Amino acid sequence: VPAAWQRPYLNIFKHFRVEEWKRSAKEGDVAALTDTRLKGTVYRIRGSNPASSYLQLPRAGTQSLGLTGHYLYLLFRPLPRKHFLVHLDVTTEDNQVVRISFSNLFKEFKSTATWLQFPFVCGAANEGTARWGAGGAAPADARWTCLVLHLPSILGLYLNRRYGHLRGVKLCSNLLVKNLCTSDLLFEPGVTFSEARLRDLSGRGVAPMPRDLAFPVPKGEKWHDLYDYIRYGCSPSHRSSPSSPRPRERQGAQVLEEPGRPLTQPVTLSRAVCDRLSLVHRITSPKAVSALWRR
Repeated sequence: VPAAWQRPYLNIFKHFRVEEWKRSAKEGDVAALTDTRLKGTVYRIRGSNPASSYLQLPRAGTQSLGLTGHYLYLLFRPLPRKHFLVHLDVTTEDNQVVRISFSNLFKEFKSTATWLQFPFVCGAANEGTARWGAGGAAPADARWTCLVLHLPSILGLYLNRRYGHLRGVKLCSNLLVKNLCTSDLLFEPGVTFSEARLRDLSGRGVAPMPRDLAFPVPKGEKWHDLYDYIRYGCSPSHRSSPSSPRPRERQGAQVLEEPGRPLTQPVTLSRAVCDRLSLVHRITSPKAVSALWRR
């Protein structure tokens, strides 16, 4: 359970005052820019290769963020025609540090006892959403993406370990990053606070995206037509029975179910598209993990 100061969510960049660079570190070409479309500050991380430039929290590798929220939200956009890399260091209940990485450099999923590597495909604005899968350089019109990781599910499925806390984050080139957030709430973009009340989403642990973390939506537009929403992992408290109807598909969003398991998402979350990526299921299924381990 998160400490009181981490509820209902923690805006990581704001809390740790990233712009002051006292509790965070930067290396290489890292710059704060004003994004007119997003109407706020974003951080551009670029370099000749993904590891050459980065933004790191906390500043020292010996320190820990100590963030216990089960969901991690990353609001980012890959730089056009580039490769990017993100590392998340998490600590299990038995104090084992595990690194979770995703990148469009990775060609396949790989797993060891302390490192999970997920390939990531950057979707273009005119060809659907971003997704997990075989990697490749980002397209010229890559979209801003809200990536949501349910860390306990990922550790439980692939390593059979229990989640403790988020220890550190390393955002490597080539990325634009708006924010990072942790929470025990599942934020659903594109839903207003009035809609959430009408649908009684709070009783299901679901909430609208906080205003200081949301992407702007011009009048007359729809969130999912402008941005990508990817959620990986599902909290047990949000599960429905396997026989429950699947959510309606909608362009611009997707939920990646746990490989080898039924989609366990309540019908009320109809805005998210159910997973269509059988390729991802093949390369990240427990059987595939075992096969990779034996190589």
